[in-house]
Amino acid sequence: MSMNNSSNVFLDASPNHPNRFQVNVINESHESIAAADGNHDPPHYEETSFVDEAQNRLRISFRPGNQERYDNFLQNGETAKTDASFHAYDSHTNTYYLQTFGHNTMDAVPKIDYYRNTGSISGAKMNRPSLYEIHEQLAKNVAVTPGSADRVANGDGMSGEEQTESKEEDPNAGTVKFGWVKGVLVRCMLNIWGVMLFIRLSWIVGEAGIGLGVIIIGLSVVVTTLTGISMSAICTNGVVRGGGAYYLISRSLGPEFGGSIGLIFAFANAVAVAMYVVGFAETVVDLLAESNSMMVDKTNDIRIIGSITVVILLGISVAGMEWEAKAQVILLVILLIAIANFFIGTVIPSNHEKKSRGFFNYQASIFAENFGPSFTEGEGFFSVFAIFFPAATGILAGANISGDLEDPQDAIPRGTMLAILITTVAYIGVAICVGACVVRDATGNVNDTIISGMSCNGSAACGLGYDFSRCLGQKCPYGLMNNFQVMSMVSGFGPLITAGIFSATLSSALASLVSAPKVFQALCKDNIYKALQFFAKGYGKNNEPLRGYILTFIIAMAFILIAELNTIAPIISNFFLASYALINFSCFHASYAKSPGWRPAYGIYNMWVSLFGAILCCGVMFVINWWAAVITYVIEFFLYIYVTYKKPDVNWGSSTQALSYVSALDNALELTTVEDHVKNFRPQCIVLTGGPMTRPALLDITHAFTKNSGLCICCEVYVGPRKECVKEMNSGMAKKQAWLLKNKIKAFYAAVAADCFRDGVRSLLQASGLGRMKPNTMVIGFKKNWRKAPPAEIENYVGIIHDAFDFEIGVVIVRISQGFDISQVLQVQDELEKLEQERLALEAAIKDNECEEGGGGIRGLFKKAGKLNITKQVPKKDSGINTIQSMHVGEFNQRLVEASTQFKKKQGKGTIDVWWLFDDGGLTLLIPYILTLRKKWKDCKLRIYVGGKINRIEEEKIAMAALLSKFRIKFADIHIIGDINIKPNKESWKFFEEMIEPYRLHESCKDLTTAEKLKRETPWKITDSELEAFKEKCYRQVRLNELLQEHSRAANLIVLSLPVARKATISDTLYMAWLEILTKNLPPVLLVRGNHKNVLTFYS
Repeated sequence: MSMNNSSNVFLDASPNHPNRFQVNVINESHESIAAADGNHDPPHYEETSFVDEAQNRLRISFRPGNQERYDNFLQNGETAKTDASFHAYDSHTNTYYLQTFGHNTMDAVPKIDYYRNTGSISGAKMNRPSLYEIHEQLAKNVAVTPGSADRVANGDGMSGEEQTESKEEDPNAGTVKFGWVKGVLVRCMLNIWGVMLFIRLSWIVGEAGIGLGVIIIGLSVVVTTLTGISMSAICTNGVVRGGGAYYLISRSLGPEFGGSIGLIFAFANAVAVAMYVVGFAETVVDLLAESNSMMVDKTNDIRIIGSITVVILLGISVAGMEWEAKAQVILLVILLIAIANFFIGTVIPSNHEKKSRGFFNYQASIFAENFGPSFTEGEGFFSVFAIFFPAATGILAGANISGDLEDPQDAIPRGTMLAILITTVAYIGVAICVGACVVRDATGNVNDTIISGMSCNGSAACGLGYDFSRCLGQKCPYGLMNNFQVMSMVSGFGPLITAGIFSATLSSALASLVSAPKVFQALCKDNIYKALQFFAKGYGKNNEPLRGYILTFIIAMAFILIAELNTIAPIISNFFLASYALINFSCFHASYAKSPGWRPAYGIYNMWVSLFGAILCCGVMFVINWWAAVITYVIEFFLYIYVTYKKPDVNWGSSTQALSYVSALDNALELTTVEDHVKNFRPQCIVLTGGPMTRPALLDITHAFTKNSGLCICCEVYVGPRKECVKEMNSGMAKKQAWLLKNKIKAFYAAVAADCFRDGVRSLLQASGLGRMKPNTMVIGFKKNWRKAPPAEIENYVGIIHDAFDFEIGVVIVRISQGFDISQVLQVQDELEKLEQERLALEAAIKDNECEEGGGGIRGLFKKAGKLNITKQVPKKDSGINTIQSMHVGEFNQRLVEASTQFKKKQGKGTIDVWWLFDDGGLTLLIPYILTLRKKWKDCKLRIYVGGKINRIEEEKIAMAALLSKFRIKFADIHIIGDINIKPNKESWKFFEEMIEPYRLHESCKDLTTAEKLKRETPWKITDSELEAFKEKCYRQVRLNELLQEHSRAANLIVLSLPVARKATISDTLYMAWLEILTKNLPPVLLVRGNHKNVLTFYS
């Protein structure tokens, strides 16, 4: 790689170190090195290399004035040789380069191919080494060789797929790509210079005058210029592909805005083809009428000529973009000749016939007379502006074929802005010239000259010898106000103006005929409207949308045959204006979102100017036609709602996403400045589900009281060797969050890797959440297998409850009869799916292998697979619960599957029994109340159970009813339980004693030394002293279960106050025994304990 060197940019080099690599952005030569040796200016910047200074010293020097030496270093993101000089690096391998860092390395140098999208048309995407690959220790049997590490480091390595792709033919080979002149400038000029230039501009000058006429042109240009600036900023903020306005808007504002405007923009272009073709046909029919050559009648002649014309234009378009571009250039030449013909005609001396029609060449008196407005009845500034404005549109003609441009980022801004400038100058020039040469009214009678002695009305025509005073009382056929063919009259050669009209109409029709299918194809490729996917297919090297061309042709033909375009024209103009408004708004929105990814190379823009442009476009829509503007907004709003409802699976990094993030961040920060208030309390839960798909029932019941009201975080703790855990955790994060989104569960997923389960949960309890959006409640499933679990697991389980209370976080323990964990179900299903895939593969192999030899063996394998009794599975819709075939359910416990979905179903009429035994701040009451607000639980009534004294049951019932009324919580019934503290029956107590027997120490039956030794060896066991001290509490838990069996056995759900175990006092096994006996043989139970801070209030 040869580079440019000078005396001011050099590297230290020593012959003693032949392996030193000289990092230059320069070109080495003997002369420049000599010059460098003679330069002793101190360096402004010096940095040593990463390797040992004694071996290699790398010095990079920068001095003022050398910045321009780097300007040509990169071309399109790749290094380029600036001349043919020799560089030392050209003779070395990449390994030589890698050794400059002191060792062979997998690290990659910056290269554009790493930043490409998959499937990029401008080059193959390459994958740099992952952080894991360069961070983790290499395996002992793997060595970084010069043939591998250096290849990857310099971006030469490719995956298998990339190698395959590289062997395929370049998809861009042979495609036609246009530069900024042919692709953008020509198209925009042809579209902006419409038929309005030749047949309506003179009338506008006559109505509004030269002064207001120029203002009307200027106001129109302001709209298009602001839109052009905004479009230029968006175009230069990354690679632009095909789709024009749709692509720019959708990638900036997202698929909702892009999908809605893309469809109506494509339709508007298709109908515009009909409008321009009808304009051409009308001109031809007028010529036929003058020569008495009408075919049928005017309307049918327009239809015939229009139909023939659009077929010819379709043929040019289908022939390919190259032919279409050649046709556009020819039409532009004709148009330029026609405009030049007009300006030449203004200086050719006028004859008597032209003077009688109001043309007197340049006259100061005519300029002065025509400078001010002279609106006829029914016309005004805004009505004239509405007629002219469509003539200024067409600035998107180049952007619409963005996929066919060599460099859209450069071509669109340059071509569009220059086209606006040139066409504006032409419009203003024609307006001033025609206003200075032609009077407003003329009779066309050569005999209307002023004879000496005749009085005159003092008009400019009078001073020039013509009396057009009778035009004051009657309508005259000539002059700016009356004759639409003024430019033909003024021009040097009239037929050239007619040719210009033909060129303007046909070029606009051709551009629209190309734009509509291109935009429509880009919209269909993104699959926003799935029914339109058929039109996404392209043909040929240029990926021509032939199906889109046919559809556009059909739409255009339909409107040509209808021939009622005066009604549809305002709507089409408003469709284009809606696109302009959204382009301006896109630029404003992207700037306002302050995304670091918004870095447009085109710096001449301002977010507030873009917003002003958007508002101006919306205002112009109503000025042109208010009902058309309303229709446009209604259609766009409907399409926006449709796309939002369908939620297309795309992610384009839109400014809407960026602004959502900024808004969420601002709101979160603002929330931290506000103190918590009891009225705004809501359960914000951290749910220990593990993988969310493994315990769906636990997630469902939590989601039932957090959905749309509180925070829900599904948490998983990876326990084991850190390296494996972190790898597994990182690989599963996105998948599990995606599962939540797919199943419409409004929750987050969080995971940690820890040495033990309790440490991981402790980390989650402390670090989860953001600002005020932090968990205040921990939800866990009951450890059903605690009696078979090792003591360490029990200690961890009870320990996380203690930790939650330490952090002042409420606890909810959920128990269902079958348990929550369905990982076995998922595992079996995965195995079944693998077996099914194998069976299908064997079946395919049998079909492919028809030869007799070996056929029996394959059939034998297939028969073995058939014995597995596997039937074809339905594709998965979620984690797999609902997709398991009923014939397999018995293999992995049907009741477990049914239990895992019980909270997804609508709960029938029943009760939620709330046993509010201890005041925890109200959480035990709030959760069931929130549940009754949900659709699935709304038919369930609350029954409240509280403890009380037998002799005060009625009084306490009245007091509780009053409290609940103040809390505004509806209830079906209140029960005061007065016999909680009596002893349980013998059978129940016996069951409890048998349950805890394996965990008892029985130290009282042993000598003191043995007892102390056992306490040290098995600290988790229940001592006799502990059991005696808490015997009353044990009685209470057993008795409560009896009462629950008596009163709440038929409830849909039981919400019960969770007993609290005092730390270092109650053993873990005794506490688990309490929870076990308390919730045994019951419907689903929620054991709830708040943090003893109020979550209910009766104050307003």
